[in-house]
Amino acid sequence: MDQATVLPILGAAAFGLLVVVTMGILYLTLSGWKDKRRQEIDRKR
Repeated sequence: MDQATVLPILGAAAFGLLVVVTMGILYLTLSGWKDKRRQEIDRKR
């Protein structure tokens, strides 16, 4: 494989990993936020 075919593949792989990591961070942030809200509601009861 020459460099002209490898670079787009590596670029697509890097972009895909970036999307996966970003979505994982968003998921963990939102689930932590929801859990924190639930705990605050339970403390008020």
